[in-house]
Amino acid sequence: MCKWVKTAHDPVSVNSTSNMLAYWLDQINSFLWDNAVNTKRKPGDDIAGDGAFREAGRPPMLIGLAVLLFAEAALLIAVVVWLVVELVAARPASYLSAVAILVLVAISAAWILATAMGTLRGRSWIRGATVTWQVMQIAIAVGCFQGLYARPDLGWALLVPSIIGILLAISPQVVTATRRDAV
Repeated sequence: MCKWVKTAHDPVSVNSTSNMLAYWLDQINSFLWDNAVNTKRKPGDDIAGDGAFREAGRPPMLIGLAVLLFAEAALLIAVVVWLVVELVAARPASYLSAVAILVLVAISAAWILATAMGTLRGRSWIRGATVTWQVMQIAIAVGCFQGLYARPDLGWALLVPSIIGILLAISPQVVTATRRDAV
């Protein structure tokens, strides 16, 4: 007896595979998986995914976190534009490395922009994404304080917002506003 179908199943049979697929599609389309985490959600709630069913007011700490993330995203987009201009205007030592850095910065900008928009929607995943990004920024800031090309001014410019971002992300107001059962 297989755990995903209620009848005995033959691993070679096409019928068993179709039963398995039908079962998993039924599970994906149901609210069974979500109800294990959030029992207050009903089918039909927040179908658009825009968080419109939440209360209209947002805590000040959540707004502050969103502002910080949008500012970081804007700066990253500016860095992407600058890198594109530099790639076209100047001859890099390695085009492959220049393009790789450009792609990494573009992905980071998209990630932070998505996190900032998720913050305004009160999504629960933004806390982990925010803390992860801020820890990465702290690692870069530490590198700015040391080494042959040390730039303490850039280190402080990265370190201070990162610490503020982590403190905002773990603040009780933000945690409460972004809990999955806050609906």
